[in-house]
Amino acid sequence: MTKTSSTKNKKNRNLSIDDVESWIEKENGIKGKTSSANFEITVFDDSTIRIQITRENSFSPNPYSVIKDPQKNNFKINKSKEQVWVKTSKIHLSVNLSPFYLTFHTPAGKIINQDDPSFSVSWLGTEVTNYKKVHKNEKFIGLGEKTGNLDRAGKAYTNWNTDYFAYGVGDDPLYMSIPFYLGIHNELCYGIFFDNTHKTVFNFGASNNRFVYYSAEDGDMDYYFFHDDSISKIISSYTELTGKMEMPPAWSLGFQQCRYSYYPESEVLNLSKTFRDKDMPADVIYLDIHHMEKYKVFTFDGIKFPDPKSLIKSLKEKGFRVVVIMDPGIKTDKGYLPYDEGLQKDLFVKFPDGDVYEGQVWPGWCAFPDFTKPETRKWWAEKMEFYFEAGVDGYWTDMNEPASWGQFTPNLIEFHYEGEEVSHRKARNIYGFQMARSAMEGSLLHRPEERPFVLTRSGFSGIQRYAAAWTGDNFASEEHMMAGIRLVNSLGLSGVAFSGYDVGGFAGEATKSLFARWMSIAAFSPLYRAHSMINSNDAEPWAFGEEVEEISRNYMKLRYKLLPTIYSSYYQSTFSGLPLAKSLAIDYPYDKKIYETAFQNQYIFCDRILVAPVESTKEITKVYLPEGDWYYLYDGTKHKGKQTVYQDCPLNYLPAYVKAGEILSLQSDISHTEETNDGILYLHLYHGNDKSVYIHYEDDGISHEYKNGAYFKREIEWNSKTGNLMFSKPEGKFETGYNKIKLYFHGIEVDSIKYGGKTIQHNLEDVSFLKKLTEFDPLPEHDHPFYEMEDVPCVVLDHILDLFTLQVN
Repeated sequence: MTKTSSTKNKKNRNLSIDDVESWIEKENGIKGKTSSANFEITVFDDSTIRIQITRENSFSPNPYSVIKDPQKNNFKINKSKEQVWVKTSKIHLSVNLSPFYLTFHTPAGKIINQDDPSFSVSWLGTEVTNYKKVHKNEKFIGLGEKTGNLDRAGKAYTNWNTDYFAYGVGDDPLYMSIPFYLGIHNELCYGIFFDNTHKTVFNFGASNNRFVYYSAEDGDMDYYFFHDDSISKIISSYTELTGKMEMPPAWSLGFQQCRYSYYPESEVLNLSKTFRDKDMPADVIYLDIHHMEKYKVFTFDGIKFPDPKSLIKSLKEKGFRVVVIMDPGIKTDKGYLPYDEGLQKDLFVKFPDGDVYEGQVWPGWCAFPDFTKPETRKWWAEKMEFYFEAGVDGYWTDMNEPASWGQFTPNLIEFHYEGEEVSHRKARNIYGFQMARSAMEGSLLHRPEERPFVLTRSGFSGIQRYAAAWTGDNFASEEHMMAGIRLVNSLGLSGVAFSGYDVGGFAGEATKSLFARWMSIAAFSPLYRAHSMINSNDAEPWAFGEEVEEISRNYMKLRYKLLPTIYSSYYQSTFSGLPLAKSLAIDYPYDKKIYETAFQNQYIFCDRILVAPVESTKEITKVYLPEGDWYYLYDGTKHKGKQTVYQDCPLNYLPAYVKAGEILSLQSDISHTEETNDGILYLHLYHGNDKSVYIHYEDDGISHEYKNGAYFKREIEWNSKTGNLMFSKPEGKFETGYNKIKLYFHGIEVDSIKYGGKTIQHNLEDVSFLKKLTEFDPLPEHDHPFYEMEDVPCVVLDHILDLFTLQVN
C-alpha cells in the first residue's frame, strides 16, 4: 500500500483518542494530552464532573447553556502507573492512561458508567463520539422533547431542531434539543449532559449490543457527568448547571385559549364574553399570526384589529391577559422599518460573502435576525415596545427552529455566536433558545416591575431560564394525547418544569370524547392551553355539546381550586429544578412496573396526585399504584401500593389518586387568578404511615418583590401516625390572602382535635367540599357510579399566624 492510499484510508477510519502522553494537575481537576487530542477533567462539585476533549489547540465551548462555575471542593487526586483517580465524596473517576478511557465509580467501588475501552472517545472525520459500555437491563430516560417510550433503550435519537407539522407519535427529531439523559441500573443512577450544539445523535443500543453512544457531527466532546443517590438530586444538579425557572406570573398557570387564528377583534371579545357567561375560568387569550399586517412581526392588521389598545384594555377588564405570537422572519420589504433597521445595523444572518440570507415563511421572503449576536437581542427587545404600548402581557416565540418553507436551511450561512462566527451547523439548535431569551429580556425591559411570560416552540438546554415550552403542532388523536403526556414528562426529566401540549390537538378534528378527556388530563399539566388550527371546526370547551362542556368546566374549575397547591409547587421548583409533572421514574426509578407500556404515561402532579391518563375510548383501565398507600381522589377509597388495580374511568372521571400521608391545599371557585377567593384555605389531610411537609407559598403573583421578602410562606407538617399537625411560624412580609383554614381528614376517624390543651369540636358536613369539587356530571340523564361518598370530618380554624400544633385523636 502506498503512503498516499494509507493516509486516505486513515481519514475514513475510526480514530480513537489513544494513549495519554502527559498530564498535570490544575485547579479543580487535571488536564493532559494524548497522541491525538487534548483533554481536561474539571470537578464542578461533589456530584458533577466535566469532561472536555478536542483535537484542536483550544476548546470551543457552548457559551449559552451553563451558568455555573466550578465550586471549591475537597476532591482528591491519586495516581499510579496505569491510572489517575479523581475522587469526590460521591464520584470516584478513574482515568486509564493506556489507552485513555474513563470509568466512573461509587466510593464503594461499584461501576456507575464506563467508556468502551477500545473506542472511548473517537473521531470519524469531524464527527466525535463517546462510546459507553452498557449494563444488563440498563434503562435510559430523559433527552427532552423526544417521542417514544419512557425507557429509551434500544432506540436512537437525533437532536436537530425541526419544524414538524402534525408529527407522528414516533417521529424524530422535533422542535427542541436537550442533550441530557439519565441512566439507571443495579440500584444506581447517573446523568450525562452532552454540551455540544451541533447536530447530535444518542444511540441507546439501536442496531448493536456492544455499546451506547452519543456523537456530534463536529466540535468538542464536552459533557458533564452527574451521580447522586436519587434521580431528583441529579435533575437538581443539572438545573444548578443550566439554570432553573423563576416564578412565573400567576395568570400563566390558569387556562389559556388559543386558535390559529381569532379575528377580527369582535370575535376575540365574544370569546372572552363566552368564557365568563358560561362560568368557565380562564386567564389568557392568544393572538396568532392573523393579528399582524401581512404576517409582519411588530404590526397589527389595521382592518381586523383597528384599535388593539382598546381591545386589550377591554379584555383585561374581564380578567384576561393577552399573549401575541412573534415569528423571527422579517419580511424583506424596503420601507418596513424592522427590515430597514436590520440591514442598517447588520443584524441578520448572512452568507459567507456578506449577502443577507433569505428564506420563505409566512410573510414571504424573509431575513432572519441573528439572535446569537448581543446587538440583535438588544434590538429585538427594544422593538417589543410596540407590543408593550398596546398592553400585551406575554410573548409566544414560534417558527424559531428557525423554520422556513422547504425545511432545508443551507448549512453555510453564518452566525455571530458571541463572536466565534460559526455556521448553521453549530448555531441552529440554539437559535430558538436565544430568540426566547430576547423576548424575555424585551418583556423585562418594557415592564420591569412584572414577571415575564414567554412560550417557545424551540430551545436547547437552559431554555427553562427564559421560557415555558409547548410540544408543537400535534394531532387530534388518542395516540397523540398519550404521546404528549410522555413528551411533557420527558421535558420535566430534562429540566423544563413549565411545559404543556395543545389540548384537543392542533391539526385534525377532535371527537367529543377525545376533547373531554384531554381537558381533564391537561388540568393536571404544568401549562394548560387549548389550541387548534385554521379551517377546522370550533374547538373551544363549549363547542362539543353540553356533556363535554360540563366535563370541561368542572376540570377547569378543579384546576383553579388546586392553584394553592400548584403555585406552591412552582415555588419549590424554582429551587429544586424538579418538574410539576413528574414521571414515576423520578421517585420510583428501580420499580420495573413503571416502565411497562401500560403504565409509562402515569405521573405525579405537584408531588401529591398520581395521574393515570387513559384514552377516551376506555371505560375501565389498569392503574399501577407504586409503593405506599393511595386514595382515589373522588371518593377517598384507599388502596395499597405496589399493585395493579382496575379502575372505572367513564369520561367524567380521570383516574387520579392522592398519596397517603400528604396534604392537598385548595381554594374556592374563581373565574381568573386575579379574582378574590372566599378567604378559606381548604386543607385535605390524608392518613398514612409517614410524616409529610407541605410548604404553602403566596405572593402577589405578578411582581418581582417576592425576591425582596414580599411573600408568605409556612411549613405545614402532618404526621398522621401520631396525629400531630404543626403549622410553622410564617415567613415573609406578604399578607396572606386567607383568613381561615378548613381541615378535612381522610382515612382517619376523628374523635377530637386539641389545640393549646383545649378540645375543638369538629363538624361533619352533609356534603364535603371534596364532593362538591368532584360532581363532574350533573346532567340528570347520566349515571354516577361514584356519586355517593362518605362524609369527611372537617373543622374550621381562624387563620392563626403564629406557630401552633393540633393533636388529632
